[in-house]
Amino acid sequence: MTQVSHQPWGEVADVGSVDLWVLQSSNVKVEVLTLGAIIRAVCCRGNNGQMEDVVLGYDDLEGYVSDKRYMGAVVGRVANRIAGGRFVVEEKEYQLEINNGPNALHGGLKGFNKFCQDSLKDEILVQAIWLATAVEDGVQLSLTSPDEDQGYPGEVKASVSYTLQGETLTAEYQASSTKTTPINLTNHSYFNLAGQVHDASNIYDHQVSISAQSYLPVDDTSIPTGEIRAVEGTPFDLRQQTVIGPRLKELPGPGFDHNFCLSGPKDPWAVRPAARVCHPASRRVLEVSTSQPGVQFYTANFLDGSITGKGGSRYGKHNSFCLETQNWPDAVNQASFPECLLRPGEIYRHVTRFTFTTV
Repeated sequence: MTQVSHQPWGEVADVGSVDLWVLQSSNVKVEVLTLGAIIRAVCCRGNNGQMEDVVLGYDDLEGYVSDKRYMGAVVGRVANRIAGGRFVVEEKEYQLEINNGPNALHGGLKGFNKFCQDSLKDEILVQAIWLATAVEDGVQLSLTSPDEDQGYPGEVKASVSYTLQGETLTAEYQASSTKTTPINLTNHSYFNLAGQVHDASNIYDHQVSISAQSYLPVDDTSIPTGEIRAVEGTPFDLRQQTVIGPRLKELPGPGFDHNFCLSGPKDPWAVRPAARVCHPASRRVLEVSTSQPGVQFYTANFLDGSITGKGGSRYGKHNSFCLETQNWPDAVNQASFPECLLRPGEIYRHVTRFTFTTV
């Protein structure tokens, strides 16, 4: 039995109030904000039996309003990177705002967790405060993204339902559009299974496995080259449980920030195992399954200690990891990648499940 409750959590000047929703089962507690559909906290038990938070974030609303690292947020319209911020749909070229080197990242400067303001009319165009409705065992959050939002075509109505049953948190995404548009929604939670997010240490002792036979090599701006490379014989072979710290030393770059291919472009829609992460000291385990064709494994390479998080903690490099279940990066520009276009009359839908247990 899951208990669902909500309460006011703060006010954003000239915009509105933000609510905190709490989903509580016997083993897991999840906190969700209506701002950005953010997962603010996930509390689960370790080997000491105590409930501890395993998600990085902030103590107050201002932290999330000013956040630039997508802490716990739903990102869209398109998660990950689009090369040059450009794409062509139905013979029309679109140019997005550039916010990551030469590329567009996670929807643009003002994605689904930020406020987009019309400087000429001085009015808010996108309410990053999502509309919340109670559902069985959870909450559904909904958002409307107007035509030309961040340069994307079509008005998009998007929703995510967070439901908690026992030890499993399910995120189910849906969207529709008035014009053909790329879409790729995910949650961007940063996890540290040690449960010390008020004093988050590194994740070098965490063990990870990812159910992928191949991954996508990237160029020096983190755009996939187009090659789908087998993981066998590379540092990206995470099919068996692997300690993160030693494996990071084998990588040529600052850490993992790569798409692992869970299914191919022609494979049928299905929820498949994606990843398993274990923290031996606390014996906590996170298992992720998804209907998405990829998962971006990111080891917080660009956190640099400048962010003050929960309890005054300074979040630094490699102190957390993300498992962003999503379509392959830059799919709108790469014909051999899985389809990412949503057309009028179609429904975009995908499901991701996070299960928190101990061993």
